Amino acid sequence: MYSSSGAGGALLLHGDLDLTIHEARGLPNMDVLSTLLRRLCLCPPAARMASRPSRSAPDDESAHHHRHPHHHPLRRRRKPRQPHGHRVLPTSDPYAAVVVPGAPAATLARTYVFRNSEAPRWEASFLLPLAHRAARLELHVRDADPFGSDLIGTASLPAAAVLAAADRPIRSEWLALLRPDGRGPPKPGSAIRISARFVPAGRTPAPWRPGGGGGVPAFFPPRRGCDVRLYQDAHVGAGEVGGVPGAFEPGRCWEDLCLAVLGAQHLVYVVGWSVFTRVRLLRDAMSPEMAAKAAEVEALGGVAVEDMSLGELLKYKSQEGVRVLLLVWDDKTSHDNFFLRTRGVMHTHDEETKKFFRHSSVICLLSPRYPSSKLGMVVGTLYTHHQKCVLVDTPASETTRRVTAFLGGLDLCAGRYDTPGHTLFRGLHTVFHGDVYNPTLGGEGAAKLGPRQPWHDMHCRLDGPAAYDVLDNFEQRWRKTKKLRGVLRFGKKAHWKEDALLKLERIPWIVSPAKADADDEQQALQVLPEHEPERWHAQVFRSVDAGSLKRFPRPWDGEAMARHHLLCDKNLAVEQSIHAAYVRAIRSAERFVYVENQYFIGSSHAWPSYRNPGAGNLVPMEVALRVAAKIRAGEPFAAYVVIPMWPEGDPGSGPAQEILFSQSQTMEMMYGVIAGEIERAGLRGAHPQQYLNFYCLGNREPEEEVAGDGHCLWPPDDRRPDATSPAAMARRHRRFMVYVHSKGMIVDDEYVIVGSANINQRSLAGSRDTELAVGAYQPHHTGTGTRRPRGKVFGYRMSLWEEHLGREAVRRWPEVVRRPESRECVALVNGIARDNWERYAADDGRAGALRGHLMRYPVLVGADGKVGALPGHETFPDVGGRVLGSPNNLPDYLTM
Repeated sequence: MYSSSGAGGALLLHGDLDLTIHEARGLPNMDVLSTLLRRLCLCPPAARMASRPSRSAPDDESAHHHRHPHHHPLRRRRKPRQPHGHRVLPTSDPYAAVVVPGAPAATLARTYVFRNSEAPRWEASFLLPLAHRAARLELHVRDADPFGSDLIGTASLPAAAVLAAADRPIRSEWLALLRPDGRGPPKPGSAIRISARFVPAGRTPAPWRPGGGGGVPAFFPPRRGCDVRLYQDAHVGAGEVGGVPGAFEPGRCWEDLCLAVLGAQHLVYVVGWSVFTRVRLLRDAMSPEMAAKAAEVEALGGVAVEDMSLGELLKYKSQEGVRVLLLVWDDKTSHDNFFLRTRGVMHTHDEETKKFFRHSSVICLLSPRYPSSKLGMVVGTLYTHHQKCVLVDTPASETTRRVTAFLGGLDLCAGRYDTPGHTLFRGLHTVFHGDVYNPTLGGEGAAKLGPRQPWHDMHCRLDGPAAYDVLDNFEQRWRKTKKLRGVLRFGKKAHWKEDALLKLERIPWIVSPAKADADDEQQALQVLPEHEPERWHAQVFRSVDAGSLKRFPRPWDGEAMARHHLLCDKNLAVEQSIHAAYVRAIRSAERFVYVENQYFIGSSHAWPSYRNPGAGNLVPMEVALRVAAKIRAGEPFAAYVVIPMWPEGDPGSGPAQEILFSQSQTMEMMYGVIAGEIERAGLRGAHPQQYLNFYCLGNREPEEEVAGDGHCLWPPDDRRPDATSPAAMARRHRRFMVYVHSKGMIVDDEYVIVGSANINQRSLAGSRDTELAVGAYQPHHTGTGTRRPRGKVFGYRMSLWEEHLGREAVRRWPEVVRRPESRECVALVNGIARDNWERYAADDGRAGALRGHLMRYPVLVGADGKVGALPGHETFPDVGGRVLGSPNNLPDYLTM
């Protein structure tokens, strides 16, 4: 038995801990007070107790391990019966938690609650990523109560023992439990039994390299033979971005989506955080393929596709007999009924969307965010369904059809349409008419006079076996929402629309997994053969819990939980595979990491001045540790992170300032890790920003461009805003940020992740916002040795950099930007970013146009890793708000 003293200095635990918590013994009865009260008031007659049927013991092998030979792998098992023995009254309800001690402690996982037992047997397995410096790990055994929990005892596993488990796994060892005060065990012989194996980060296989074919531990396995098309922004006009000839041609996301919807013959399924029926998908000259389809629609239906809104398009397809289903997040703060009408805090138009389709054949369900816990109403109000995808059937051959998925960061709602030009004033009365969006400035002036808030995003189209995993996700969520609606009907007869999912296995000309045997299922669904150089391997990831979908196993079914790589969080089954994908991809990076994300907050256990457990995701720490490892190895490496200049809305507001503060703490933590490694390596003159940099995007339109658009920049005198207001200053200086809404990462020009998940705890925890993402690579375009990858992931990154750095830079220094890890590339990008910031921030009116849109994030980083305000730019230009943010009294779980 290991000692529980936990002696020893703090060590860096960096890797994956494969931990199984088997059972505990000798636990005390923590419900003594309630036992006494019930004994006095509610003691039942002995005869009544004797008539109760006996229950099998938890260590009965038949109760735990018997499985019918035809048992479905996803069918929920009944919770094992737990004995009361001869007890008339209950005892403790224990569960175990894995904790990294500190100030404050970080809880990594929790077993389910084992009711009424002093010898619980959980058999719960966890695969826990670690990037923590600690002297030990602790296992807390707690007694669950309706209004909290009581600590029964703590067992310690020294950090040295964890690291040693890499070569000598811990096999069924008992750890002694100590009371909370440390003075002996809660009862004689109290202990907890575990098994553990540690995999150091350096041994983690890359999902896209030989030996990493198992992919990322997730509910959906990696799929072969897929096809992926990557998009930047909602639309790329002719000549805006050149791409890479022979490797990547920028696509037109919303036009391709519109074309796929128009071509659908059986199904159009839409999932969204917000779906706005009045948004238009087509606003530019159409491609030849789109023009031909539009002419066909006009000839058959007499309608002009370019004039149709999204809602009209979906109604049009449903009238053709296509099954059109919408699953939209139900914002509980929005209402549209006889007694109350509110737009809701997030202005997602959910009630308006539902009302638009009310008397049509389109089926629109508003899906509330309810978990399987007592905190349902709290979570339903604070957290969201954040997944964004569209599923359609598309041609697979001349006689068959298949399912295609569009997914990523783009919502089908107001303000999302934009191009790589990211204009501020041009196009207000043409391309963006009726869709000018600027929540920072707001009001009527932003819509008529500008500037609009430009929008940058990442999205993708997915074909092949992985698209059916996206379909499976939709069906799981639809059935869960349908069940909630059935409960609310209070026994009324179910409406036919509530069972509206198409049974693809009954449609012979649609390729479906149900039609293929297990051995050839992958091959039957593949869209590109094995020898095709352009084929992709893809894997679907999620952040989701059992409260949001059907078919998750119960937390006490440890075998099924482990098989589907789910995490038990007390009595809730949770999938955190998006977090796992980011961690594994960063650990596998050899040359560079390029991140675009709406937020970048995490690893709060290591923040320099405000440590808290609110943002425990490991993505920022993993980036910093990967940079440090490469410095230690003397190998070139660079990390680029692009984020918005400030969170959407007023940057001086309480929530925005809290987010900015958390973000600055994350930055300083990362730079501190890198600065420490530079010092240990003895690299004199080296600076952390030679390895890690943060950027934002912005635009500034010269006066001649604004004047040439044919509209007045200033309103009449009687409606002119205060000259010092943010709106007036933004118009006078003709500048505004480009809002980065992307949720993606590119590693080594080989692997790409695109989805809906932000890098914060809300998106990565699994039990908060629901998210969807895909990780993909081309096996014929991965780098080996000195060979550089030159596939579509490389072309996508180069296309994004052409948008951000400007075409001139990419064409003038092509070999430099092709090697992002090199010192020359870091210096080039930083030089352009600094120059663009100076042009953007200048108030004298003589600043020229920016080269692209990339700007340095306005903070000052010292050689010691300290992050401070950039002198003269402590607040954001025009709109105000402290760049470094400030903490306030808002709950951390709202903003992290």
